Amino acid sequence: MIGSHWQPFLNACLNLTSAVLLVTGYAFIRKGNVPAHKRTMLAAVATSILFLVSYLVYHYMTGSTKYRGEGILRTVYLAILGSHTVLAAIVPILAAVVLIFAFRRKFSSHRKWARKTLPIWLYVSVTGVVVYLMLYHGNGAGPQGD
Repeated sequence: MIGSHWQPFLNACLNLTSAVLLVTGYAFIRKGNVPAHKRTMLAAVATSILFLVSYLVYHYMTGSTKYRGEGILRTVYLAILGSHTVLAAIVPILAAVVLIFAFRRKFSSHRKWARKTLPIWLYVSVTGVVVYLMLYHGNGAGPQGD
């Protein structure tokens, strides 16, 4: 069923997979393995697109999920969520710019933009998993009605 309680777990897995692919792709390019870098980074893009579609469908079907923790954990959660959300809004634009430069074989510009994009994209992927863990497995957390 679309929008069921398993979907946040799927979304966290997609975020984690994206993070692993980003680090792997970076390692490949550092070793000069351009074909493996290209395949891995395209897989990271595909995984992130799958995440975005799944995330949007889930929240369209279920609405928002409130964090029910209190105190300092709530403050930490909101700080992570806020930075994650702002940066997540710009990652698709940055990733598109990096991809366009790569496909146009403008590798100097590709490298320049990738150096800025990678840490932001990686942060968004990792904090997506952290938000999931805090929301569904932290103190006082979980979907409404649990």
